[in-house]
Amino acid sequence: MTIQQSIERLLAFATEKGLLGAGDQEYARNRLLEVLQLDEAHPEKIAISEEWEVAEILAPITAWAIEHALLEDSVIQRDLFDTKIMGCVTPWPSAVTASFYDTYNTKGAAEATAAFYELSKDTNYIRMDRVALNESWTSEQPYGELEVTINLSKPELDPKDIAKSRTLAASSYPDGLLHKENVGYAGRLNHPARQTLRQVPIELGGESWLMQFSPYVYYHQHAIVLSEEKRPMQITQQTFGRLLEFVEKFPHYFIGSNADLPIVGGSILTHDHYQAGHYEFPMARAEELDTFTMPYYPEVKASLLKWPLSVIRLQASDRHRLEVAGAYILDQWRKYTDLEAEIDQETDGEPHNTITPIARRRGENYELDLVLRNNRTTEEHPLGLFHPHAEVHPIKKENIGLIEVMGLAILPGRLKQELLQLAEVMVSNQSIKKLAEYPELSKHATWLGELMNRHASVAKEEALHLLKEEVGHIFSQALSHCGVFKQDEAGVRAFKRFIAGLDE
Repeated sequence: MTIQQSIERLLAFATEKGLLGAGDQEYARNRLLEVLQLDEAHPEKIAISEEWEVAEILAPITAWAIEHALLEDSVIQRDLFDTKIMGCVTPWPSAVTASFYDTYNTKGAAEATAAFYELSKDTNYIRMDRVALNESWTSEQPYGELEVTINLSKPELDPKDIAKSRTLAASSYPDGLLHKENVGYAGRLNHPARQTLRQVPIELGGESWLMQFSPYVYYHQHAIVLSEEKRPMQITQQTFGRLLEFVEKFPHYFIGSNADLPIVGGSILTHDHYQAGHYEFPMARAEELDTFTMPYYPEVKASLLKWPLSVIRLQASDRHRLEVAGAYILDQWRKYTDLEAEIDQETDGEPHNTITPIARRRGENYELDLVLRNNRTTEEHPLGLFHPHAEVHPIKKENIGLIEVMGLAILPGRLKQELLQLAEVMVSNQSIKKLAEYPELSKHATWLGELMNRHASVAKEEALHLLKEEVGHIFSQALSHCGVFKQDEAGVRAFKRFIAGLDE
């Protein structure tokens, strides 16, 4: 296939997917010729196949460009280049917004987000070929079925590109990965290309917000909703109001925010943003542990959940009353101390208590989950008392953010190979000293030894199954470490002490 034929194939795909409208092909073809430094095209009619994938269409174009010295052959430079190519056939932001709201107004919110999601996949902004590499499974635990994903969608970076990126001059543009300045940005070795990124504006709480999809889609229609104004993350009554207003406008979505303090917050605390999507997480199915009422908010149903973290669930038909009730609990939690339960509201003026909130709809009712968080550290637990403890670090050492709070573990790609190697050790039926042959596996020695003591002789397939089950159990432990009130008799008693104080 010639490069001109590859161009025509891409144009046919973009037309079929609705990325190009009538009369756009000539413009897009000429843009592609410019990027590929070609002087002529060979227009032809190409019948497309439903089996075509955008990554497969882009691959020969990128390979041709490498062969003709338009770029070096590395993961980052391939990504920068094929995104530039795809940007030539991606609709303008204003057209995407107009289409989104036309669908929203005529067919509803679910159709609008589904079409926007498909566009993000068709333009290769969401690289589904990489997302498909992720490994996922479920694990039955005392709190219900937890979900585990080994993230393989973020590619390994080429050391040459890493070295080059260190020589680049510092740049403050775009102002962070979430800023609206990213739309259409060409990218560089230390910042991803974003010619195919599209955002749609949403008004929340009388402010301008933007919705886009995550390129890594950890769950179905994994969306990011960000403040148009760059400002630090902050959990307030206004946060609850925005989340509840969002699910009024998009009742098929959940939406939640990471906490606003280090250790218990997300990876980006410098830009106010939420995560949303068309997905039901394990926590949404959690059982009620107990119910209670608040005298000031009798119309709000309140319950404690059977969940490893400490969760108060509020339900009401009036979202405004739910917002105010949530704010009351937030205010009470911010200033709460119970040293018997190792909870201290502050150290030397540094606040420790905050909340991870999640909103959703249940029929006509609104639901607000308030996950109580505390980020204090101790000498025994310098990374955080209510953070995954050292014994689970071989599997999960990073912060437990919003997605994992709800029961979906996002684990590093290294674990895929490590689990295969651990399975070999189990199948060999040798002592734990066998791990000496795999120095990178020594961190797993303790929990693997315990697992092998319980299962003396297994086949490889069974070994992998047992290892994955154990990973799910360790993830459950990590979540329990983050619970400020433990799910034991003393912990439940301490939780109810806090609840009792809401009546005062």
